[in-house]
Amino acid sequence: MSELWFEPQSEERPLLQALETYLKERVVPTAAERDAAGVFPRELARELGELGVFGLEVPQEYGGLGLPSRTAVQIIERVGWADGSLGLTVASHNSLASGHLLLAGSEEQKARYLPKMASGEWLGAWGLTEPGAGSDAAALKTSAEKVDGGWVLNGSKQFITQGSVAGVYVINARSDPAPEGKPHRGISAFVFPAGTPGLGVGRKEDKLGLRSSDTAQLLLDDLRLPEDALLGERGRAFYTVLRVLDGGRIGIAALSVGIGRAALEFAARYAGERRQFGRPIGRFEGVGFKLAEASSGLEAAWLLTLKAAALKDAGRDYTLAAAQAKLLASEAATRAADEAIQILGGYGYVKDYPVERYWRDVRLMRIGEGTSEIIKLVIAKRVLEKYAG
Repeated sequence: MSELWFEPQSEERPLLQALETYLKERVVPTAAERDAAGVFPRELARELGELGVFGLEVPQEYGGLGLPSRTAVQIIERVGWADGSLGLTVASHNSLASGHLLLAGSEEQKARYLPKMASGEWLGAWGLTEPGAGSDAAALKTSAEKVDGGWVLNGSKQFITQGSVAGVYVINARSDPAPEGKPHRGISAFVFPAGTPGLGVGRKEDKLGLRSSDTAQLLLDDLRLPEDALLGERGRAFYTVLRVLDGGRIGIAALSVGIGRAALEFAARYAGERRQFGRPIGRFEGVGFKLAEASSGLEAAWLLTLKAAALKDAGRDYTLAAAQAKLLASEAATRAADEAIQILGGYGYVKDYPVERYWRDVRLMRIGEGTSEIIKLVIAKRVLEKYAG
């Protein structure tokens, strides 16, 4: 019988099975403890690095697994199922910092940074958001001044994943004045290792969810970088940023589905075991319909995520599919986690059960890599271009 395109293919199964075994044995049992402590799991990150999880799409010549996006999203989904915080670490590292290097890095930059990033020795942090520049990313104020022998960066970055634990940083800054009406012009990207003088870590965020994922503010105070720190073409980094975000949205979609699936599975098991009025509560329509809707929404989101990944692998335009997958998956997963709490009732609201953590973790998915409102603008623009000319 031929393989179905939406199921793991024969060549993917050994890797996915080994990962699932590891996640069930090492990650799931202690996820609640890490959430409570809010401490970044360096040991687990090291172990995932040994499994190759931090070099999913990095070519083998640079020490990565060289996997297609289709396989990468299945790995991110499974890590998210086990622990949303760890899933965000894997997704952001692969999609953002590594993704930017793969798209715009010189051969020398790739050879210098990617092997250590693929092994997990160096985690990547990608700096775009600022205190005054979130959805309007082109409004960033961090400056990059050209000086003899290199660059000097000044400014700050906000909500940076891996901000205080990264080994390599990719920072977007304004290097040139923007032409009238074109604020996205004049932005450049820079790559440099941790420990570079002038780079400081500010506030570490105390978050609602994803609490063992590291999120911090970065402070750039006369950060001096050599000429070869420039990543890609001067003044044109924003075009790469858009492509990085496209890939990141596929990752967020996969992560959303993973967290949503964890919530659905726990709620379904509970509904099959919890008895009221003489039968399992899952046999009542009020509960069963919630499971039906959550399952259908997540399944649709997963298929769209796989479509976006397939388009990326084929070298075709995947901006629309990535945005649609991110929107559908983040919204469906949020509903699934919310309904899981409702199904458990009072038990869903206490920390003895994991569904409240799933709900807290999944809430970021409607914000990261573009809020749902911004994503709808992206989708609407593409739909209008397609049908209205």
